[in-house]
Amino acid sequence: MAVPGPLIGVSCHYDVSRQTWQLGEAYAAAVYRAGGLPVALLPGDAGAAEELIKRLDGIILAGGVDVDPVHWGEEPLPGCGEIVPLADAFELALARCSLQWGKPLLGICRGMQILNVAAGGSLYQDINTQLTGVLKHSQQAPRSYATHRIFLAEGTLLGRLLGCRELRVNSFHHQAVRRLAEGFQVTARAVDGVIEALEHPALPFVIGVQFHPEAMWQESPLFLELFTGLVRASRGESVF
Repeated sequence: MAVPGPLIGVSCHYDVSRQTWQLGEAYAAAVYRAGGLPVALLPGDAGAAEELIKRLDGIILAGGVDVDPVHWGEEPLPGCGEIVPLADAFELALARCSLQWGKPLLGICRGMQILNVAAGGSLYQDINTQLTGVLKHSQQAPRSYATHRIFLAEGTLLGRLLGCRELRVNSFHHQAVRRLAEGFQVTARAVDGVIEALEHPALPFVIGVQFHPEAMWQESPLFLELFTGLVRASRGESVF
């Protein structure tokens, strides 16, 4: 009998025009392909987040709109974009509960930023106005197309999963990690110094990436390793 796939909760994106919560097909497809069962997570209060974490085997904090700077003690700057307060509150609670319970977690783009803020870090509200010499991080190209390089730190979980020190990735963001949360380490940067990945070395599988592997794995199978690693960790198996 086949071992049933672990339940992987995936946070949803809010469509303001339709007033609906949506789970992108690409996330579900990647989880299924990696051997997991995706579950769409609809926002609730902190208590709901804790109950979900208890019942799920792993978590994906997906991409989305900007994170409200109030969560790291700043006022909004002109470059800060759309925010969804309910999504912020719920996903921050999910991240904190996941870290507390040691649940496997993959944060993607906004999800990496939420993870860092939840653990006490901060963000650049808009790298284009707060940093100089930055690359174009909001690409105008197909989502599956890689537009800039990142450099991976040696000896990290991410580096072992992807098996390389340099990689080209897609890019759809203008917020980015500024002050790294305590307990985390930077595992990849772009050539301009922008943090492109982080992980928590004291926990079995907690990885954040600033790019979108769910949009790339069908054309570049290497990126599926992030989801395969998450599913294996969610089963309680060795990632490698």
